[in-house]
Amino acid sequence: MQVLFREGVAGSRQKARAGQLLDFAWRELLDGGNVLARLQHDEPLSPVPLEIYATFHELGRRHPGLEETLAVSRRTTTWTTLEMVPNRRLGVLNAERKLGLAPSSDFDEAMARTWLGQLPEPWTVQLHIAYDITHTVFHLTNWGEAPDRIPPAVAEYLTRYLPAWLEDWADLEHWDLLGELLVVDACLPRPALDAELWERYAAAQSPGGAMPIHHGMPQGDPAQVFDQVHHPTLVAAFASAMATSRAMSAVG
Repeated sequence: MQVLFREGVAGSRQKARAGQLLDFAWRELLDGGNVLARLQHDEPLSPVPLEIYATFHELGRRHPGLEETLAVSRRTTTWTTLEMVPNRRLGVLNAERKLGLAPSSDFDEAMARTWLGQLPEPWTVQLHIAYDITHTVFHLTNWGEAPDRIPPAVAEYLTRYLPAWLEDWADLEHWDLLGELLVVDACLPRPALDAELWERYAAAQSPGGAMPIHHGMPQGDPAQVFDQVHHPTLVAAFASAMATSRAMSAVG
């Protein structure tokens, strides 16, 4: 939802709806940040409250009590030595950057430890590795805001191999992952913006706008269907906003 505001390509109705959803999430689901403050108090070394709060902080929301608790937690040695997969470490560092905090470790070193940062064999990209790639790019660029943060060698690697990955996951009809990879494409200096690929992606979307994870739309209990489609639907909104923004920039 924040990307829709930032990129400025959504219509007024969509922008208003995104704002309503963000307000609802902050006010009702997170109780004005109190939920995050309680979680940080109960689990002081969890990075989750910081990562969630960073997005709302960028939008002007504040919770001084949570910030005070985070300041105490971040002074511990454990905060910098918590074991996590490398792209999660990038996520924590990006959240700290969004909050204007001193980084708890070196960003370039964290990037170098990721799968993508080491430029491995491209044919080894299986499902979980593909998601590691997409989230590395998301955290590196702050969800597409700063594509220039992608190191040149990594950008060249992605430019070379991403088209094949896009085709593979399109052929497998894995729409959730394909959407994330389309965002990665939009973050590159020379995005492919393949019209035929986008047509295949769009054709998988239901008339109501929901996007299935894999193959066609699931059927059954609405609550269970929602659980299965809410993530790929958000990914579709993210991908379309980024691609539209890049296409408009290219025309301009």
